[in-house]
Amino acid sequence: MSPSATREATSRLPARRSRIPEAWALIWRRTLVAVPATMGVTAAVFWLASIAPFNPLAAYLGSRYEQATPAERAVLAQELGLNDAWYAVWARWFTDALGGDWGISRLYGQPVAEVVAERLPFTALLTGLGLLAAVALSMALALAAGRRPGGVLDRLALVLVHVAQAVPPFVLGLVAIAVFALGLGLPAGGAAAGGSDPTARSLAVHLVLPVGVLALTQLPWLVLNLRASVLEALGSDAVLAARGRGLRESTILRAHVLPVALFPFMTVIGSRMGELVTGALLVEAVFSWPGLASATISSAVAGDFPLLAAVTALTCAAVFAGSMLADVSYVLADPRVRDV
Repeated sequence: MSPSATREATSRLPARRSRIPEAWALIWRRTLVAVPATMGVTAAVFWLASIAPFNPLAAYLGSRYEQATPAERAVLAQELGLNDAWYAVWARWFTDALGGDWGISRLYGQPVAEVVAERLPFTALLTGLGLLAAVALSMALALAAGRRPGGVLDRLALVLVHVAQAVPPFVLGLVAIAVFALGLGLPAGGAAAGGSDPTARSLAVHLVLPVGVLALTQLPWLVLNLRASVLEALGSDAVLAARGRGLRESTILRAHVLPVALFPFMTVIGSRMGELVTGALLVEAVFSWPGLASATISSAVAGDFPLLAAVTALTCAAVFAGSMLADVSYVLADPRVRDV
């Protein structure tokens, strides 16, 4: 790093440190919004599950449901609390959850915390790798498109993102299975071969298709936003002055375009966390990935209120946390931002 760049980086440190109280204030405000919002969403989940056309007792008993007498069904429904009002069931769950007890999953016959602990790492791995791949691919496409607007690469990038935006994630997953799994022999589902425990190698191979599909579903907003920012930065006076000084194009992109274009890009990433989590659950369902998606679907059908509410609360927390981290990063990185 040159001496001038070192002095510039050093001069930014006090400014960034002065923004830390504002960042903490932002975190506090977002937390005050996230807690009641999560409570409301979990309450809505209990209400929707109570009016769903599924019979949770039939799902719980399975093949034994037809063999049970009406009296036995009534007794079991009373013991499981299926006859209680949805708000009473939610209140009990929420009170216990505050104490660290997420309840017992009727569907899996084990504590909800254990079910989540077994499946959450798989969902986090898929979501994290999908986001990283989407960010890397969107940066490459946006830079290539923004450097020559209207060119071949620009048109190809726009066609790709518009197709990805128009096609639902589960359709992209089925197309990927038809082309790459049936055609090229890549694994179409699961985290390992049948009957085997997942290993690092099996995870890497089985993640190729779901990560690729998940990244493709996130491209439209990311590429379009970053492309617009790159075009704006390329037309700025700073870039014109840098070109006048004879700087290389790669240096201009690295030093003058990307730092400016990435500020709004961070906010877009945070705002898309909800779509990222939803897309990950859909991709998991298509590729039979052993994450939270199958547990979410099964718990909704079976009326497994504790597991369904826990997964919903975790999803809300992930969405709020992602959005908050993006905005905090923006506040710390750009001294012009005063209120987010």
